[in-house]
Amino acid sequence: MIDNKNSLPTYSLKLLWLLIFFVVLIWSAIDPKDYFTWFLEVFPALLGLVVLAVTYQKFPLSRLTYALILLHCIVLMIGGHYTYAQVPLFDTFAQWFGWQRNHYDKLGHFIQGFVPACIAREILLRLQVVKNERWLVTFVLCFCLAFSAFYELVEWWAALAVGEDAEAFLGTQGYVWDTQSDMLLALIGSIVFLVACRKWQDSSMQNSSYIAPL
Repeated sequence: MIDNKNSLPTYSLKLLWLLIFFVVLIWSAIDPKDYFTWFLEVFPALLGLVVLAVTYQKFPLSRLTYALILLHCIVLMIGGHYTYAQVPLFDTFAQWFGWQRNHYDKLGHFIQGFVPACIAREILLRLQVVKNERWLVTFVLCFCLAFSAFYELVEWWAALAVGEDAEAFLGTQGYVWDTQSDMLLALIGSIVFLVACRKWQDSSMQNSSYIAPL
């Protein structure tokens, strides 16, 4: 049962989550660089919203996990609005640090490892799939690498399907090792989460009163 004292903050946080999601989504959809690229970049966020809505009653996640999923969605929406190669803030960073390319896509792939690591670890723990900590870390890292590799395949399939129109979606910017570096950043992101946020996630799962024991 959910205590009434705890239901109000949970309901408020849910509304805040949805408000932020749709405000950023609407902003992202207003005059983006290219609507086709915008759709390709934002589609995973929309799909994620549907999955969260369907699973919320039967398998709600911890507040930390929901917050990081929202962060990932925002990263996707910003990339969709500007394209990953033209996010203004990272153009500024490129000028400051003498980079030869816009590295917003690398931030995106770091998040692509960081957030899935959070999701995978929580699901594996709550379903008690893995009880040994070393095997848990191994499973999470393997999942994140597999997810990153699959996304690279999706980018490849999109490029084959639509040709040059997918160039902005790929975001390679002429870098020959873009695919490999993307997967490396996802791996680093997952490692950073496991090292820096493991205890934070454990605490968040314990404090999420709306999560019923499984």
